[in-house]
Amino acid sequence: MDYAFLGIVAAVLLGSITSLWTVRVQATHRLSLDSLWVLVQWYLTMLLGFAMIYMILQVNGHAVFTPSPNSASKDRLSLLEDSLYLSGMTLLSVGYGDVTPIGVGRWIAIAEALLGYIMPAVIVTRTVFDWDHR
Repeated sequence: MDYAFLGIVAAVLLGSITSLWTVRVQATHRLSLDSLWVLVQWYLTMLLGFAMIYMILQVNGHAVFTPSPNSASKDRLSLLEDSLYLSGMTLLSVGYGDVTPIGVGRWIAIAEALLGYIMPAVIVTRTVFDWDHR
């Protein structure tokens, strides 16, 4: 059941990525609040999606990150907190501290970091291309 949910999360993430190439943001200025809102939504989708991937794999026995030493109990809530923290640190920076990716989690983190770095460039490029088409 968890792996089916993992497939759903991956499909939503892929849909979110491809939507940036198909949805046109209509704006009257080169950079607009619409473009910023699309970027914020994309980042939130990626952060939550990758956090779910980390958590599902960790719950199913795949060591994808080292849990925080500050987590006194290893319940699902602290695991979710660590997964969200790891995803946020990977997507928005690469400043790992107490929660670090290991094993296959390193490759997932590389993919997430790459997406986190290229998405602002994609939004700016799309804005420029949309402006040129008008």
